[in-house]
Amino acid sequence: MSAAIPNESADPDETLILSAQLQAATVRELLRSWHHFNATLFRRALSPPQLGLARGATKLGLWIPATRTLLVSESLVMQQPWGLVQEVLKHEMAHQYVHEILGRTDESAHGPAFQAVCARMGIDASAAGVPTLLSPEDGEVGSERGRQLKRIARLLSLAESQNVHEAESAMQEAQRLLLKYNLDSPMVGETRHAFRQLGEPRGRIDEHLRLVAVVLGRYFFVETIWVSSFDVRTGRRGSVLEVVGRSENLEMSAYVYDFLLHSAEQLWMEHKRQHRVTSNRERRTYLSGVMIGFAEKLAQQQRGQQQQGLVWVADAELVKYLRQRHPNIRRVYSQGQPRSEARAAGKQAGERLILHKPIHGPSSGGLPRLLPGPRR
Repeated sequence: MSAAIPNESADPDETLILSAQLQAATVRELLRSWHHFNATLFRRALSPPQLGLARGATKLGLWIPATRTLLVSESLVMQQPWGLVQEVLKHEMAHQYVHEILGRTDESAHGPAFQAVCARMGIDASAAGVPTLLSPEDGEVGSERGRQLKRIARLLSLAESQNVHEAESAMQEAQRLLLKYNLDSPMVGETRHAFRQLGEPRGRIDEHLRLVAVVLGRYFFVETIWVSSFDVRTGRRGSVLEVVGRSENLEMSAYVYDFLLHSAEQLWMEHKRQHRVTSNRERRTYLSGVMIGFAEKLAQQQRGQQQQGLVWVADAELVKYLRQRHPNIRRVYSQGQPRSEARAAGKQAGERLILHKPIHGPSSGGLPRLLPGPRR
């Protein structure tokens, strides 16, 4: 598959040059990611290999000891988010580590030494090298997990009601059941944790996006982190929001992320129409207000749940999984925008916002699908 962006009007030679440029940029970014993981996961034990893209490859990645070559499928790079590309890269780096550092040549490719390295460093050890979001038991239609999630889904569908009190009650009950579900379903080991990266890479992370991450981390049973990413189509770096947690919580978080961003934009357009605002100068301020208002609404619901004895304690295994994936986490504090009429109006709108209808249909595994559109 060509790395070029289709352009029927482009000169064929220019398309070939663009394709070569994007491929070179992608390999440079792979090398940059390799150095990052070598420093953070492998303690700089590895020596740089020959990195390249494999066209028409049947495998997602490949470590070739004889030539010290690490290849990543060009199709994977073009078709999947950069986060999954990096997972395959880490998988092949684990093969490199087992071969060059541990010197284990007497085992199968995915033998005990390889499995131990992956477990210690939080790398997916499956032969595919790409983590799966749903485990087999998650997909059992008649399982207790499936039944509880469907109850939550039905309640969030009821939250579409035109009756404000009925909609509010449905949302609150759905939040209560989601909390109870997580409290009643203890994790066993770390194998059920996974990750998902939401949205497209962004060069600038606006305040309302940071606030969405806060909402997800505080109220939807995931850990969040902004990580570096790469857009293969443009050859540009950016940042993307990564959430880690159980597969069903990742599904819910992905829906909430899309729901909040879409709803906030709709509320802004309605605000502009009602108040005859002609510019978008206050748009970001208004969007931040929406997120603040919605967060305060969830905080109030959380206080009510705590009074009922439903108290969520941070998942230590989840935090451990996050630290394995990102050993050098640092917190960045940003100054919020000053108070304004637009921010206050957005906050009021956010306090009235009702999360609803995350169910679109069953997923491929039988678990109710929480996203209305394609997965990200």
